[in-house]
Amino acid sequence: MTGALPLLAPALSSALADWLAQLAALNGAAPRTIEAYRRDVARYLTFLAQHQREAAGLARIAATSQSDLRAWSAWERGRGLSPRSLARALSAVKGFTAWAADRTGTDATTVLSARAPKVRRKLPRPLSEDGAAALLDEIGSDAQQDWIAARDTAIATLLYGLGLRISEALSLTGAAHPLPEVLRITGKGGKTRIVPVIPAAAEAVAAYARLCPFDLTPGEALFRGARGGPVNPRLIQSAMERARLRLGLPATATPHALRHSFATHLLSAGGDLRAIQELLGHASLSTTQDYTAVDAARLMEVYEKAHPRA
Repeated sequence: MTGALPLLAPALSSALADWLAQLAALNGAAPRTIEAYRRDVARYLTFLAQHQREAAGLARIAATSQSDLRAWSAWERGRGLSPRSLARALSAVKGFTAWAADRTGTDATTVLSARAPKVRRKLPRPLSEDGAAALLDEIGSDAQQDWIAARDTAIATLLYGLGLRISEALSLTGAAHPLPEVLRITGKGGKTRIVPVIPAAAEAVAAYARLCPFDLTPGEALFRGARGGPVNPRLIQSAMERARLRLGLPATATPHALRHSFATHLLSAGGDLRAIQELLGHASLSTTQDYTAVDAARLMEVYEKAHPRA
Protein backbone atom coordinates (compact mmCIF):
# COMPACT_ATOMS: atom_id res chain seq x y z
CA MET A 1 0.00 0.00 0.00
CA THR A 2 1.74 3.15 -1.19
CA GLY A 3 0.93 6.75 -1.95
CA ALA A 4 -1.86 8.85 -0.54
CA LEU A 5 -4.66 7.07 1.25
CA PRO A 6 -7.94 7.02 -0.72
CA LEU A 7 -11.15 8.36 0.72
CA LEU A 8 -13.25 6.12 2.97
CA ALA A 9 -16.47 4.58 1.78
CA PRO A 10 -19.38 6.89 2.68
CA ALA A 11 -20.82 4.48 5.29
CA LEU A 12 -17.50 4.15 7.13
CA SER A 13 -16.81 7.86 6.85
CA SER A 14 -20.21 8.54 8.45
CA ALA A 15 -19.55 5.97 11.20
CA LEU A 16 -16.17 7.50 11.97
CA ALA A 17 -17.73 10.96 12.18
CA ASP A 18 -20.41 9.66 14.57
CA TRP A 19 -17.81 8.06 16.84
CA LEU A 20 -15.67 11.20 16.93
CA ALA A 21 -18.72 13.31 17.70
CA GLN A 22 -19.46 11.05 20.66
CA LEU A 23 -15.89 11.38 21.91
CA ALA A 24 -16.13 15.14 21.76
CA ALA A 25 -19.58 15.38 23.32
CA LEU A 26 -19.49 12.71 26.02
CA ASN A 27 -15.80 12.27 26.80
CA GLY A 28 -14.73 15.89 26.41
CA ALA A 29 -11.85 14.96 24.08
CA ALA A 30 -9.78 17.94 22.95
CA PRO A 31 -9.95 19.05 19.29
CA ARG A 32 -6.33 18.02 18.67
CA THR A 33 -7.05 14.56 20.08
CA ILE A 34 -10.13 14.24 17.89
CA GLU A 35 -8.14 15.17 14.79
CA ALA A 36 -5.33 12.72 15.64
CA TYR A 37 -7.85 9.91 16.18
CA ARG A 38 -9.59 10.77 12.92
CA ARG A 39 -6.32 10.39 10.98
CA ASP A 40 -5.32 7.21 12.80
CA VAL A 41 -8.63 5.41 12.33
CA ALA A 42 -9.08 6.62 8.75
CA ARG A 43 -5.68 5.16 7.84
CA TYR A 44 -6.59 1.91 9.60
CA LEU A 45 -9.93 1.56 7.83
CA THR A 46 -8.43 2.39 4.46
CA PHE A 47 -5.63 -0.11 4.98
CA LEU A 48 -8.11 -2.86 5.86
CA ALA A 49 -10.18 -2.12 2.74
CA GLN A 50 -7.13 -2.46 0.51
CA HIS A 51 -5.59 -5.36 2.43
CA GLN A 52 -8.83 -7.37 2.40
CA ARG A 53 -9.69 -6.16 -1.13
CA GLU A 54 -13.18 -5.15 -0.07
CA ALA A 55 -14.97 -2.29 1.66
CA ALA A 56 -16.01 -4.07 4.86
CA GLY A 57 -18.95 -3.03 7.01
CA LEU A 58 -18.85 -2.20 10.72
CA ALA A 59 -19.37 -5.82 11.80
CA ARG A 60 -16.44 -7.01 9.70
CA ILE A 61 -14.28 -4.15 11.01
CA ALA A 62 -15.11 -5.06 14.61
CA ALA A 63 -14.16 -8.69 13.95
CA THR A 64 -10.79 -7.93 12.35
CA SER A 65 -8.47 -10.95 12.53
CA GLN A 66 -5.17 -11.07 14.31
CA SER A 67 -3.29 -11.49 11.03
CA ASP A 68 -4.95 -8.38 9.57
CA LEU A 69 -4.11 -6.41 12.70
CA ARG A 70 -0.48 -7.55 12.52
CA ALA A 71 -0.36 -6.57 8.85
CA TRP A 72 -1.65 -3.09 9.69
CA SER A 73 0.92 -2.69 12.48
CA ALA A 74 3.72 -3.79 10.16
CA TRP A 75 2.55 -1.33 7.49
CA GLU A 76 2.47 1.53 10.00
CA ARG A 77 5.97 0.67 11.23
CA GLY A 78 7.15 0.37 7.64
CA ARG A 79 6.07 3.90 6.86
CA GLY A 80 8.12 5.13 9.82
CA LEU A 81 5.55 5.41 12.62
CA SER A 82 7.24 5.47 16.03
CA PRO A 83 6.24 3.02 18.79
CA ARG A 84 4.63 5.90 20.70
CA SER A 85 2.56 7.00 17.70
CA LEU A 86 1.62 3.40 16.90
CA ALA A 87 0.46 2.93 20.49
CA ARG A 88 -1.72 6.02 20.15
CA ALA A 89 -3.09 4.77 16.81
CA LEU A 90 -3.91 1.38 18.33
CA SER A 91 -5.71 3.10 21.20
CA ALA A 92 -7.84 5.00 18.66
CA VAL A 93 -8.50 1.81 16.70
CA LYS A 94 -9.61 0.00 19.85
CA GLY A 95 -11.95 2.84 20.76
CA PHE A 96 -13.58 2.83 17.35
CA THR A 97 -13.73 -0.98 17.28
CA ALA A 98 -15.44 -1.12 20.68
CA TRP A 99 -17.97 1.44 19.44
CA ALA A 100 -18.58 -0.56 16.23
CA ALA A 101 -18.90 -3.84 18.15
CA ASP A 102 -21.46 -2.30 20.49
CA ARG A 103 -23.60 -1.26 17.54
CA THR A 104 -23.35 -4.52 15.61
CA GLY A 105 -23.26 -7.06 18.43
CA THR A 106 -19.90 -8.32 17.17
CA ASP A 107 -17.20 -9.99 19.26
CA ALA A 108 -14.21 -7.62 19.03
CA THR A 109 -11.97 -9.52 21.46
CA THR A 110 -9.13 -9.91 18.97
CA VAL A 111 -8.69 -6.20 18.44
CA LEU A 112 -9.48 -5.11 21.99
CA SER A 113 -6.96 -7.54 23.48
CA ALA A 114 -4.12 -6.51 21.14
CA ARG A 115 -1.06 -5.28 23.00
CA ALA A 116 0.39 -1.90 22.25
CA PRO A 117 4.12 -1.70 21.41
CA LYS A 118 6.35 -0.99 24.36
CA VAL A 119 7.02 2.70 24.63
CA ARG A 120 10.00 4.02 26.46
CA ARG A 121 8.64 6.82 28.56
CA LYS A 122 10.54 10.07 28.49
CA LEU A 123 10.89 11.01 32.11
CA PRO A 124 10.46 14.72 32.80
CA ARG A 125 13.49 16.65 34.00
CA PRO A 126 12.54 19.23 36.60
CA LEU A 127 14.90 21.99 37.61
CA SER A 128 16.48 22.11 41.02
CA GLU A 129 14.89 24.54 43.46
CA ASP A 130 17.87 26.87 43.09
CA GLY A 131 17.73 26.53 39.31
CA ALA A 132 14.03 27.39 39.19
CA ALA A 133 14.52 30.42 41.44
CA ALA A 134 17.46 31.62 39.35
CA LEU A 135 15.43 31.26 36.17
CA LEU A 136 12.59 33.38 37.59
CA ASP A 137 15.10 36.07 38.51
CA GLU A 138 16.86 35.95 35.16
CA ILE A 139 14.10 35.53 32.58
CA GLY A 140 13.34 39.24 32.22
CA SER A 141 16.87 40.57 32.52
CA ASP A 142 17.47 41.14 28.79
CA ALA A 143 14.02 42.52 27.93
CA GLN A 144 14.15 45.90 26.19
CA GLN A 145 11.27 47.31 28.23
CA ASP A 146 10.54 47.01 31.95
CA TRP A 147 6.93 45.95 31.41
CA ILE A 148 7.99 43.08 29.14
CA ALA A 149 10.51 41.94 31.75
CA ALA A 150 7.74 42.01 34.36
CA ARG A 151 5.41 40.13 32.00
CA ASP A 152 7.88 37.31 31.38
CA THR A 153 8.63 37.04 35.09
CA ALA A 154 4.92 36.92 35.95
CA ILE A 155 4.22 34.18 33.41
CA ALA A 156 7.17 32.08 34.59
CA THR A 157 6.02 32.54 38.18
CA LEU A 158 2.57 31.21 37.30
CA LEU A 159 4.12 28.12 35.69
CA TYR A 160 6.36 27.36 38.64
CA GLY A 161 4.28 28.70 41.50
CA LEU A 162 0.88 27.37 40.40
CA GLY A 163 1.85 24.50 38.10
CA LEU A 164 0.04 25.97 35.10
CA ARG A 165 0.65 24.95 31.51
CA ILE A 166 1.89 27.87 29.40
CA SER A 167 -1.35 27.74 27.39
CA GLU A 168 -3.33 28.05 30.63
CA ALA A 169 -1.32 31.05 31.83
CA LEU A 170 -1.67 32.80 28.48
CA SER A 171 -5.41 32.14 28.36
CA LEU A 172 -5.99 34.32 31.44
CA THR A 173 -7.87 37.54 30.75
CA GLY A 174 -7.90 40.93 32.40
CA ALA A 175 -10.74 39.62 34.58
CA ALA A 176 -8.13 37.63 36.52
CA HIS A 177 -6.38 40.82 37.68
CA PRO A 178 -5.78 41.28 40.51
CA LEU A 179 -5.30 37.57 41.05
CA PRO A 180 -7.83 36.14 43.52
CA GLU A 181 -6.95 33.66 46.26
CA VAL A 182 -7.84 30.80 43.91
CA LEU A 183 -8.02 30.52 40.13
CA ARG A 184 -10.48 28.39 38.18
CA ILE A 185 -8.41 26.93 35.37
CA THR A 186 -9.79 25.13 32.32
CA GLY A 187 -7.20 22.65 31.12
CA LYS A 188 -6.96 19.84 28.59
CA GLY A 189 -10.22 18.30 27.49
CA GLY A 190 -12.15 21.21 28.97
CA LYS A 191 -11.56 19.94 32.52
CA THR A 192 -11.79 22.60 35.21
CA ARG A 193 -9.72 22.67 38.39
CA ILE A 194 -9.22 25.06 41.30
CA VAL A 195 -5.66 26.28 41.89
CA PRO A 196 -4.61 28.26 44.99
CA VAL A 197 -2.67 31.45 44.19
CA ILE A 198 0.54 31.93 46.13
CA PRO A 199 1.51 35.50 47.16
CA ALA A 200 4.60 35.51 44.89
CA ALA A 201 2.41 34.89 41.84
CA ALA A 202 -0.10 37.58 42.82
CA GLU A 203 2.73 40.06 43.38
CA ALA A 204 4.43 39.22 40.07
CA VAL A 205 1.20 39.71 38.11
CA ALA A 206 0.46 42.96 39.99
CA ALA A 207 3.95 44.27 39.15
CA TYR A 208 3.35 43.49 35.49
CA ALA A 209 -0.10 45.10 35.51
CA ARG A 210 1.29 48.33 36.98
CA LEU A 211 3.83 48.63 34.16
CA CYS A 212 1.77 47.32 31.24
CA PRO A 213 0.97 50.17 28.80
CA PHE A 214 -2.30 48.56 27.67
CA ASP A 215 -5.69 48.50 29.37
CA LEU A 216 -6.19 45.05 30.86
CA THR A 217 -9.91 44.83 30.20
CA PRO A 218 -11.82 41.75 31.36
CA GLY A 219 -12.53 40.47 27.86
CA GLU A 220 -8.95 40.78 26.57
CA ALA A 221 -5.79 38.76 27.21
CA LEU A 222 -4.06 39.51 30.50
CA PHE A 223 -0.59 39.07 29.02
CA ARG A 224 0.09 41.27 26.00
CA GLY A 225 2.63 41.35 23.21
CA ALA A 226 4.54 44.48 22.21
CA ARG A 227 1.68 45.62 19.94
CA GLY A 228 -1.05 44.95 22.46
CA GLY A 229 -2.31 41.60 21.20
CA PRO A 230 -2.11 38.32 23.14
CA VAL A 231 1.49 37.34 23.78
CA ASN A 232 2.85 34.57 21.55
CA PRO A 233 4.02 31.57 23.62
CA ARG A 234 7.13 31.42 21.46
CA LEU A 235 8.26 34.72 23.00
CA ILE A 236 8.21 33.15 26.46
CA GLN A 237 10.00 30.07 25.20
CA SER A 238 12.70 32.27 23.64
CA ALA A 239 13.08 34.31 26.82
CA MET A 240 13.60 31.09 28.77
CA GLU A 241 16.09 29.79 26.22
CA ARG A 242 18.20 32.94 26.57
CA ALA A 243 17.93 32.87 30.37
CA ARG A 244 18.95 29.21 30.65
CA LEU A 245 21.97 29.84 28.39
CA ARG A 246 23.08 32.74 30.59
CA LEU A 247 22.66 30.58 33.69
CA GLY A 248 24.25 27.49 32.18
CA LEU A 249 21.10 25.40 32.69
CA PRO A 250 20.38 22.34 30.50
CA ALA A 251 18.31 22.48 27.31
CA THR A 252 15.50 20.77 29.22
CA ALA A 253 14.89 24.03 31.14
CA THR A 254 11.74 24.87 29.17
CA PRO A 255 8.46 26.51 30.26
CA HIS A 256 6.96 23.05 30.75
CA ALA A 257 9.91 22.11 32.97
CA LEU A 258 8.70 24.72 35.44
CA ARG A 259 5.41 22.82 35.72
CA HIS A 260 7.34 19.61 36.29
CA SER A 261 9.41 21.42 38.91
CA PHE A 262 6.29 22.66 40.69
CA ALA A 263 5.06 19.07 41.11
CA THR A 264 8.43 17.60 42.04
CA HIS A 265 9.31 20.24 44.62
CA LEU A 266 5.84 20.07 46.15
CA LEU A 267 6.09 16.30 46.56
CA SER A 268 9.64 16.59 47.88
CA ALA A 269 8.35 18.96 50.56
CA GLY A 270 5.89 16.30 51.69
CA GLY A 271 2.91 17.13 49.48
CA ASP A 272 0.25 14.48 48.91
CA LEU A 273 0.47 12.88 45.46
CA ARG A 274 -3.29 12.89 44.91
CA ALA A 275 -3.55 16.54 45.93
CA ILE A 276 -0.80 17.36 43.43
CA GLN A 277 -2.73 15.38 40.81
CA GLU A 278 -5.72 17.66 41.41
CA LEU A 279 -3.59 20.80 41.20
CA LEU A 280 -2.08 19.70 37.89
CA GLY A 281 -5.41 18.59 36.44
CA HIS A 282 -4.24 15.07 35.59
CA ALA A 283 -6.89 12.43 34.95
CA SER A 284 -4.43 9.65 35.84
CA LEU A 285 -2.31 9.38 38.96
CA SER A 286 0.40 7.62 36.91
CA THR A 287 0.83 10.80 34.86
CA THR A 288 1.43 12.77 38.04
CA GLN A 289 3.96 10.18 39.16
CA ASP A 290 5.85 10.69 35.91
CA TYR A 291 5.87 14.44 36.57
CA THR A 292 7.58 14.03 39.91
CA ALA A 293 11.26 13.16 40.08
CA VAL A 294 12.03 12.88 43.77
CA ASP A 295 15.13 10.94 44.79
CA ALA A 296 14.63 7.54 46.40
CA ALA A 297 16.06 8.63 49.75
CA ARG A 298 13.52 11.44 50.04
CA LEU A 299 10.65 9.11 49.11
CA MET A 300 11.73 6.61 51.77
CA GLU A 301 11.87 9.41 54.33
CA VAL A 302 8.30 10.47 53.50
CA TYR A 303 7.15 6.85 53.51
CA GLU A 304 8.68 6.08 56.89
CA LYS A 305 7.10 9.17 58.44
CA ALA A 306 3.70 8.09 57.13
CA HIS A 307 4.19 4.46 58.13
CA PRO A 308 6.33 4.36 61.30
CA ARG A 309 7.51 0.97 62.38
CA ALA A 310 6.11 -0.44 65.60
